[in-house]
Amino acid sequence: MFLALFALLGFFAPPAAASIPAAGSSELDDGYRAMYNLDFSGAHKSFSEFERRQPADPFGPASDAAAYLFSEFERLKVLRSEFFSEDKSFLGAPKLKADPAIKAEFEKALSRSQNLSLEMQKEGKTPERAMFASLVCLALQADYLAMIEKENWRALNEIKDARTRAEALVAKDPSLKDAYLSVGVENYLLSQKGAPVRMFLRLTGAQTDKDVGIQKLKIVAKDGHYFKPYAKILLAIAAVRDKNRPAAEQLMSELAREFPGNGLFRDEMKKLSCSADC
Repeated sequence: MFLALFALLGFFAPPAAASIPAAGSSELDDGYRAMYNLDFSGAHKSFSEFERRQPADPFGPASDAAAYLFSEFERLKVLRSEFFSEDKSFLGAPKLKADPAIKAEFEKALSRSQNLSLEMQKEGKTPERAMFASLVCLALQADYLAMIEKENWRALNEIKDARTRAEALVAKDPSLKDAYLSVGVENYLLSQKGAPVRMFLRLTGAQTDKDVGIQKLKIVAKDGHYFKPYAKILLAIAAVRDKNRPAAEQLMSELAREFPGNGLFRDEMKKLSCSADC
């Protein structure tokens, strides 16, 4: 049910550390902008250039893995409003047919990032950067498990792990605003479950407080960086579910203007308009 959406949005909002910039990080900004515009070849080109310039930074290959996963989501039509608005979309959903070549590249990028993170931590260099990259990889793997492999409970466990790590990272440096998103994702999305399910999830260690979730999402939507657009997507979804159409339209309009190459935002704008006029 909602667990798959939860894991999907875990990818949209992996805990990023915008205030841990790396030298030459303009390639990262270019890569993420291309990815959000569905220009995946451009994204891979920018991330590859970053890896060439910063071969010891684990966030380069983690970002490349994100682009591979996002391209699969687009190819498989995962990023459609039905997934955002109807829990029934996930009931009994079959495993999707992954592209084996993309899966192989995705896993290789994750492995590169994880190995670099370990090396960075062993050498005692910028531990926050290594923590950040590890969080991203964990969230990406969870999304693949949930949205393509349909192994939602395994994905949930990994997302809970990511949230715990995000909290540790924020404790080290509260200025890392993007890290709050992992906490927001878990709390808001799981708060949408029924009371018995929420109780069970809390017993497993999950967090399900809607108000906390919205609060953290707003922090990232205002002050985040690499994944700021996905905080806005989450808030738009929350607005739709709360029947706050003006707020949802404003958020989707901002995203559509910023990323004109991504038809998803335009489609959602049309559907929001139709819900009022059709």
